[in-house]
Amino acid sequence: MGCSAWAEGEKMTTSGRGFRAGTRRKLASAKRKKFKVEPFLQVFKPGQRVVIRHDPSSHGGMPHIRYKGKVGVIRDTRGSAYVLDLKIGRKERELIVNPEHLTLLAGSPPARAGSR
Repeated sequence: MGCSAWAEGEKMTTSGRGFRAGTRRKLASAKRKKFKVEPFLQVFKPGQRVVIRHDPSSHGGMPHIRYKGKVGVIRDTRGSAYVLDLKIGRKERELIVNPEHLTLLAGSPPARAGSR
């Protein structure tokens, strides 16, 4: 008589919960969005305030989805990426984010061209 693992009390395996799990609509881009290279070449200065806006076409240097829309301060560069200081509640966080996932906060002074 065939007896399944479920009937014997053994547990089934659970699905993995990867880095982008549950982000089907959160990280979806517009259907007809044209690719532009300018966000990849943005330059920020230390002390500027930036907003984290994910670019789903680029996976490298993308912060976790929990930081979407948060405002941080540029502290330093690390290669072509930027080190952000981010305050969430009472905790200070340090994020390393590529420039295509950042936009300058409105009212923040713009950077000079080519001054990285």
